[in-house]
This record gives sequence, structure tokens and C-alpha cells, in this order.
Amino acid sequence: MKMLAIAALALAAPVAAQAQDATAGKAVFNQCTACHVYKPGAVGVAAPNLYGVVGRKAASTAFSYSAALKASKLTWTPETLNTFLKAPGKLVPGTRMVIMVTNDTQRANLIAYLATLK
Repeated sequence: MKMLAIAALALAAPVAAQAQDATAGKAVFNQCTACHVYKPGAVGVAAPNLYGVVGRKAASTAFSYSAALKASKLTWTPETLNTFLKAPGKLVPGTRMVIMVTNDTQRANLIAYLATLK
């Protein structure tokens, strides 16, 4: 049991170890607005609404999601967002999300900003 707890902490460490600056994350997020909307109740045309995304079940808002994302049964925690944004097709093969945020600091900051959208 102790080893399992240590392993869980080690997996969470990459997200926790990053800067997580929501202000800097907003600058990264501005690139996302080319496709995503982020206002309460808005329905995205090109990509889903990211308002309230942290803590939400994947594919649970009004949008035409891929079958792969619908079947994923993911919840958008900071950890799953970190994995997804780093390589969307690796976590959810068949997703329509093709943009990656490969920079660890930018990704952590983006997730911090997404957490403010509620």
C-alpha cells in the first residue's frame, strides 16, 4: 500500500512541480480561443466550451464530441488535463483535438488558468 501511495505522488509531481501561474496561463489560453469558447452557456462550433472544464466529465457539455472522447470516461482533473494537453491522441486515440502543449511550464500555467474559469 505504501508503494502505491509513493507511485501516485510521483505521477502527480510533474503537474505540482510546475510554476502554475494562472496569469501566464491566460496568455497561453488566448491561443486556444481560436477554436474554444469559454463563456457560461456558450456552445462551441469548432471545439467545446472550456468554461468550468476542470472537474467536469469529458464530453459532458453541448458539443459534437468524437466517439473516442465520449467513450473515454475521463474527468478533467489537473492530472488528466496535463496528460491530454501534452499528447491528446496518446491519451484518447481518435480524439479530434490535435493541438499539443508540449512545454511543461506553459501547460501547467494553462491548467491553472482553466481552473479559474468557473
